[in-house]
Amino acid sequence: MATSLGDYFSSHRILVSRFIGLVFFTLALVTESAHEGSMIATALFLFGLMLAGIGTVGRLWCSLYISGYKDSQLISAGPYSLCRNPLYFFSWIGVTGIGFATETLTLGIVLSVLFLIGYVPVIKSEEAFLQSKFGAGFSRYRELTPRFFPRLSLLTEPDSWTVNPRLFRRTMGDVIWFGWIIGFLEFVEALHELHVLEPLLRLP
Repeated sequence: MATSLGDYFSSHRILVSRFIGLVFFTLALVTESAHEGSMIATALFLFGLMLAGIGTVGRLWCSLYISGYKDSQLISAGPYSLCRNPLYFFSWIGVTGIGFATETLTLGIVLSVLFLIGYVPVIKSEEAFLQSKFGAGFSRYRELTPRFFPRLSLLTEPDSWTVNPRLFRRTMGDVIWFGWIIGFLEFVEALHELHVLEPLLRLP
């Protein structure tokens, strides 16, 4: 079941992502945390904020290394020396953080699991492409570097790195949406507290 869902997501990534995003925003409007007003809610929000921050900085770090190089050169430095798919790893961290920023365990866990189910086949497909393009070079890289979870002891960084500033600037817009979503969640929480918008469901 998980495999078939992942395969479908791999083939319809943008459509499915938009649908999941729409469902998430709808749930945010009509639900509130069962821990509202407690230390648990505060801890969950701060934990989510921390993860979203790590995801944002991590994605910027990855974008710095692939701006102007993606699919034209095998990158194995910086975040790509830690694992083969750091952009997806940091995206997973950020998405999980968004879930916990709702102050619920439910959405944090659900978003985390959905991301993993959806992106495992995407990662496999992209690695198959890299294998066919870079051959033995990618095989060596694959043997030395974990696929998803970083190994900090492997970090290597050059003294300098040439970046395409236009491409890097474009990727920044894809990164800061973590902050926008948390701002949206805080706005919705304020509407609930002011009774402008009444929640219909409380999630643990």
